Amino acid sequence: MARTRLLLATSAALGGLFVWSAVAAAQAGPADEAGTRELPDDTVFYNHPGSVHDWVAANPSDPRTSLIEDRIANTPTATWLSSYDPATVTADVSAVTSAAEAAGQVPVLVSYQIPDRDCGGASAGGAPDLPSYLSWTEGFAAGLGSSPVVVILEPDAIALSECLDDAGRAERFGALAEAADIIHAANPEARVYFDAGHSGWHAPGAIAGLLREAGVLESGDGIYSNVSNYNTTQNEVAFVDAVLAELGDPELRGVIDTSRNGNGPAPGGEWCDPPDRLVGESPSVNTASASVDAYLWIKRPGELDGCDGPAGSFSPDKAYELAGG
Repeated sequence: MARTRLLLATSAALGGLFVWSAVAAAQAGPADEAGTRELPDDTVFYNHPGSVHDWVAANPSDPRTSLIEDRIANTPTATWLSSYDPATVTADVSAVTSAAEAAGQVPVLVSYQIPDRDCGGASAGGAPDLPSYLSWTEGFAAGLGSSPVVVILEPDAIALSECLDDAGRAERFGALAEAADIIHAANPEARVYFDAGHSGWHAPGAIAGLLREAGVLESGDGIYSNVSNYNTTQNEVAFVDAVLAELGDPELRGVIDTSRNGNGPAPGGEWCDPPDRLVGESPSVNTASASVDAYLWIKRPGELDGCDGPAGSFSPDKAYELAGG
């Protein structure tokens, strides 16, 4: 069975904000027993400063600034730990989690260091080997503190694993499970979500098989979909529901990246900096499915996929376009 599911509950001490609370599903009351979740609309995720904030601060007179600030910079987005630096990772993570804790909000962190990342594509990099990756993960986990936190574990590490042979894939999947266990041991309030790709990639049964191999049933709290992609929320909800049904564990949940899916997928399913896309629904725990914990902005809008510039670099032109300019 997956780890005991945590629910969102009110914290009066935080003046009406809502945070993760270690309340077992069995204590959720009649609404949860009926398969629905009556969660507040004003749950707060933490908005840690990033490249879009730096650009907005440096360009107050640019005609694009107001729209980018309003539609993107003011929206909580995930913080990616994508640069391999074992000496600083604990401090880098702690800077986010401590600030979120002080604000009474929930941070979303992306661990992005698996070796052979992106199968050598535009986002290639990561730790030099799996022992180094697990050591880095220990440093990552040491910065999590003890307050609630969402961890998006290694985008594409499961759905994009065809560059590995069977032995390499088994080793990677074992490391992912161990990484999740390291995170949970350091902070039991952490919720760790495993990579399910997206609705236009693997069939639900196929990705569920890979997720089982990667240990989601033993070590995960759930799955995520659509990270850095553009598929509609409706299709992703149906996909997540189908994958979870294949996995068969009612304690597992899902989160969906809605950061750039406001116009849906580009023609032909183009994923690399396609034009004419828009930001999607803002982060929220009020979702269209009892199986989906939240819509999140995991990919940071305006940070490129690798075709219009280096992967991860900030483009004000792309941010302005995504903001509706």
